[in-house]
Amino acid sequence: MKTDADIRRDVETELQWDPSLDERGIGVAVGDGVVTLSGRVTRYADRWMAEDIAKRVSGVRAIANDIEVAIPKVGERSDTEIAQAAASALSWHFELGSCDIKPVVKDGWVTLAGQVRWGFQRTAAENAIRYLTGVKGVTNNIGVKPMVKVADVKQKIEDAFRRQAVLEASDIEVNVLDGQVVLKGQVHSWQERDDAARAAWAAPGVSKVDNQLTVRPS
Repeated sequence: MKTDADIRRDVETELQWDPSLDERGIGVAVGDGVVTLSGRVTRYADRWMAEDIAKRVSGVRAIANDIEVAIPKVGERSDTEIAQAAASALSWHFELGSCDIKPVVKDGWVTLAGQVRWGFQRTAAENAIRYLTGVKGVTNNIGVKPMVKVADVKQKIEDAFRRQAVLEASDIEVNVLDGQVVLKGQVHSWQERDDAARAAWAAPGVSKVDNQLTVRPS
């Protein structure tokens, strides 16, 4: 089993190895398999990217992302400019063109509100905003309008798990209440954990996924 020192070294190496991220302002601390990311980055996308990269490392049990976004003067945009860019990004996105989503911007922080029919559209809206210049963070308050019965949602998710060879359906418990899905159990990696959440979001009528799956110690 990896020690905390091993995990820290591997996370730092993975951050350095990925060419899409400037890791020089990011600090890594590890305690009992829990990785804490600290420091500053110049883009909100980099904060999210650092967390995603840390998930790749085996032995990571959980991640606390304390990285701050400090946008340099040259990259600053007014709230009006960010709002206009966000509205355009949402309207031009082929999966979101017909959705009623409103971005509200305050001090560079974007809050998304509205309703969509599918969970993947909720995620797609946040992804469309994440890489815009000047964005310091995103709060996703988009709701998903339920369209099917709770029993049908649960069955569709469990069927999806069984179809995907990378997921062990017997180790994942699915609970559904009013369109909100809770996943419990253990998986072998962060990739499996994310795959399970994506499969749950793909079911019609899912408004929220509470992913409580834990990663087995390696």
